[in-house]
Amino acid sequence: MFALAFDEYGDPSVLHLTELPEPHAGPGEVRIAVRTAGVNPIDWKIRAGYMKDFTPVDFPAIPGLDAAGVVDEVGEGVEGVGVGDEVFGSGSGASAQYAVLDHFAAKPASMSWAQAAALPVPAETAQRTLGLLGSPAAGQTLLIEGAAGGVGSTAAQFALADGVTVIGTASPANHDHLRSLGVIPTTYGPGLVERVAELAPGGVDVVLDTAGKGSIQDLIAVAGDPAKVVTIADFSAGQYGVRVTGAGSDPQRFEALPKAARLFEDGKLAIAVDSEFPLAETAKAHERSEGGHLTGKIVLTVAQD
Repeated sequence: MFALAFDEYGDPSVLHLTELPEPHAGPGEVRIAVRTAGVNPIDWKIRAGYMKDFTPVDFPAIPGLDAAGVVDEVGEGVEGVGVGDEVFGSGSGASAQYAVLDHFAAKPASMSWAQAAALPVPAETAQRTLGLLGSPAAGQTLLIEGAAGGVGSTAAQFALADGVTVIGTASPANHDHLRSLGVIPTTYGPGLVERVAELAPGGVDVVLDTAGKGSIQDLIAVAGDPAKVVTIADFSAGQYGVRVTGAGSDPQRFEALPKAARLFEDGKLAIAVDSEFPLAETAKAHERSEGGHLTGKIVLTVAQD
């Protein structure tokens, strides 16, 4: 099969198209003919070698966790999904002709392939982090540091669907996008505590940091307690008593994709696609992801015969 791969850690130039053996679906898994693949920040961090002590890879390595496509193999024990079904989900080696998914859901007919590939990791991360924050409910206020990206915007909409008031930080260019989702926008940086206090005179109940911009002490001040702050991006936050969370086996992740599909069909989840690149131009996609300030997710399009 054709696949995107890298044979050593390095900058985006180490990525190249090649031919590799096809993967096959194991128990509880499906294999898909990939139509689109999502680009998450973890993809370029692994490629660059930043995660080699935590997430080592065997070379040649195929990047990518998120994909959407058509099922062509069904593993033992899988029910409710058959060959020919359109699905989206997460697994490994997504940037290839075929990918195996261990977590998947049916793609709504009205959801584009690009939107489908943009959704899995953000939805799973949103579900997990909101759970760690006690699943904020109607009447509560949530602050999201980095609300315009894939995880931030998905977490915001999950919370809004439950009646939560959401304040989100983003660069000024993304404020109109946040308003369109129902999020109250503000900017990053010095003065954040005061700006949020003006927007939420009754206080903020919980805080989610998706940006890792070194603002943890300000976010603790906003929440009033480090136990009310969770980050997925600032790995130094533990020294301040803030929970740092990454991908794991939390059972709530398996609820995320069906929930996201339902919200999308009900018109309560908008999926922003920042940009699309053909698989052969993945290096450009990684460069854009590393630059930050995205509106939604970057997606790769994978040509199929």
